[in-house]
Amino acid sequence: MIEILLIRHGETDWNAEKRLQGHLDIDLNAEGVRQAALLGAALRDEHLDAIFCSDLRRARQTAQALADTRTLPVQIESGLRERCYGAFEGLRYAEIGARYPEAHQQMLARALDARYPPGVNVAETLREFSARSVAALMRLLDKSTHSKIAVVTHGGVLDCINRAARGIDFSQARDFEIPNAGINRLLWNGSKLQIAQWADVAHLTSAALDEVAR
Repeated sequence: MIEILLIRHGETDWNAEKRLQGHLDIDLNAEGVRQAALLGAALRDEHLDAIFCSDLRRARQTAQALADTRTLPVQIESGLRERCYGAFEGLRYAEIGARYPEAHQQMLARALDARYPPGVNVAETLREFSARSVAALMRLLDKSTHSKIAVVTHGGVLDCINRAARGIDFSQARDFEIPNAGINRLLWNGSKLQIAQWADVAHLTSAALDEVAR
């Protein structure tokens, strides 16, 4: 049995502005740095065998807060990167609807095979992204000899993994939260993923901050 701590990166300015990041490489903002520090403090006494993360800076910066409290390196897995949204990247959600109304409707409908207009990067379809991100986690688990790992990644990846674990397809609206720096605990028994806890943010409260400051 492998326990997975599946964690979304801390907040960025673009998260706060509701601006789509995708493959664009954005740093944590001050709040995200604070969240990462609280995450590291909350998990400092919890045994981990390995720390994996996306290659994007916002994930690496968050993962480093876990590594700083122990003697583990951060191992990069590019398959854990956020979905590529093509021309949508860098735009606020309201701007996407105004500039690309048809493609925006496809995004809202979670159309599996819609490919949005290209931008700096060529967009992935939702089907391609889901297959890529779930396969990245499965590769880590299948070759792992660890009992407990942390995986720091992105909201879209967490959405795909939650649905894969629960057997829910994208035709259903999301019924779960994906907070920045939230802790999600999953179990892998060699053939099936099981969600043990989702969207734990107790470590991000003011009480947790007071405890770290002591």
